[in-house]
Amino acid sequence: MGNYKILIVEDEDAIRLTMRDFLVRNGHEVLPASDGVGALKLLLDRTDIDIIVTDYRMNILGGDYWIKFLQRFCSDIPVIVTSGFLRPDFDIAYEVMYKPFDYNELEELIHKTLEKG
Repeated sequence: MGNYKILIVEDEDAIRLTMRDFLVRNGHEVLPASDGVGALKLLLDRTDIDIIVTDYRMNILGGDYWIKFLQRFCSDIPVIVTSGFLRPDFDIAYEVMYKPFDYNELEELIHKTLEKG
């Protein structure tokens, strides 16, 4: 299993920081952003991001527009969407982890996603 550069986009501080700490302890480099705008800045500054783990519903650049942006402009980077809002019947182009979820399951999905790519 490799160690990856992971962009986390999550507007809830407690979730973002806990997820960051968990992934860092597992050997990953984590770039945290609190919304889509912060994530855009990191995407412009870094060309070495392996995967994006993003919340769906955020107050600043979230939801459908954020997903459309990722599909159009970041199609070369795998994405995992986390959400307490989406339901399985929503049509979304990415793998979705429904909140609350176990961080070990997220870790497994990150590895599975990157190893198949």
